[in-house]
Amino acid sequence: MTSRSLVPSHVAVIMDGNGRWASHRGRPRWMGHARGARTAREVVAHCARLGVDNLSLYAFSSDNWKRPREEVGFLLELFASHLESQLADLLQHGIRLSIFGRRDRLPAALVQAIAHAESRTAQGTRMHLRVAIDYSSRAAIAEAFAQSAAAESMAALDAATPGQSLLPPVDLLVRTGGERRLSDFLLWECAYAELAFLDVPFPDLTTEHLDTVFADFAKRERRYGAAPGQAVVSDDDDALAAAVPAARPVAQAQKKL
Repeated sequence: MTSRSLVPSHVAVIMDGNGRWASHRGRPRWMGHARGARTAREVVAHCARLGVDNLSLYAFSSDNWKRPREEVGFLLELFASHLESQLADLLQHGIRLSIFGRRDRLPAALVQAIAHAESRTAQGTRMHLRVAIDYSSRAAIAEAFAQSAAAESMAALDAATPGQSLLPPVDLLVRTGGERRLSDFLLWECAYAELAFLDVPFPDLTTEHLDTVFADFAKRERRYGAAPGQAVVSDDDDALAAAVPAARPVAQAQKKL
């Protein structure tokens, strides 16, 4: 059926504006990334409280290797340090962590830290937190096509497991920093996503901003190509039905950390 007043099952966030936040204050860009890491923790906690099932954060794209060497090095060190410092909180609140993207270009110590954090949190069932590092959506789509070439169906792509090329369909994508583009993030998964572009830089994002976006999402009628008020029906394409998230009223989805 068409759906309203729901907590989005899968929220994706493009965490943009960290460097500009710092530059506008006359500070080095790394300070913006450090501040953004603190904001990311608040976003994770708030989404878990609201009952979001899946949260995907865009931390480092494959194109970000073009940035200054010092900035890239700081980001990679920041990822490693936060994997360690936040592990206890993830375990305490039952949050599963997965990192998606390429790992062959990451420092060996970071790859080991990722494997350790994923293993320790694998049994978490409250929310699945996914963080994109060295990620390109176009590359992921190409990989998924290669993996499912023998099946010759869209269903095979939608059935790809989260640990492989594709993730669950995104319900709501939020981008901070004033830009209005997807920047090669979850292009396939955002086929029917609701989009929210905020002018606030990511370090200044608050839970109040998120609540406003979620309230707007709850007012939107999601039809997946159907007419207003019409049930979503597919005679021969099970993939469409599978792409529609389960309905869960906001009032019933409040969870306390």
